[in-house]
Amino acid sequence: MSQEERRKMIVNAVLPLIVEHGTGVTTAQIARAAGIGEGTIFRAFKDKDELLEACVTQALRPDGVRELIAEIPLDLPLPDRLREAAGALEAHLARMGALVAALAASGTPRRQERPRFLDRRDSFRAIREAVAALFEPESDKLRLPADQLGGIFVSMLLNRARGEDHKPELTALVDVFLHGAVAA
Repeated sequence: MSQEERRKMIVNAVLPLIVEHGTGVTTAQIARAAGIGEGTIFRAFKDKDELLEACVTQALRPDGVRELIAEIPLDLPLPDRLREAAGALEAHLARMGALVAALAASGTPRRQERPRFLDRRDSFRAIREAVAALFEPESDKLRLPADQLGGIFVSMLLNRARGEDHKPELTALVDVFLHGAVAA
């Protein structure tokens, strides 16, 4: 296993532990979760802080949700494709929120700089493009370009994620998005 593969394996094993324990996660817990010895952690990462930073970086990347959206079969009806995309994005946002909340609760200072790929605009663009591709089979029937529809849909989902009261169900959100608010 390459050093990069080992680092990724450790990060993926540690993410759920950080959500549960925050920065209080121990190297013994990390080693058990990853199925490795404690010394292997420090051959992959210089210290626990570097490992935590790698975990945050991985959790905030849009790659995973973009890949899940790209795997949605285009032969499904459009409402089903959009519901699956919405579910994938909602799960991604929940994971991000849980990780950030656990770290904040355990006293981890916020990082001052984010790597370039974590720029919110770049992340939004990557997710928007993945969602836009779901509209392509219906491109001849769309009222707006697929890229614009992808942006509108993702914006609705992000706004829904912020709502605490009156959070519409995904099925209702997709239905209103596709058919409007006024019954025919």
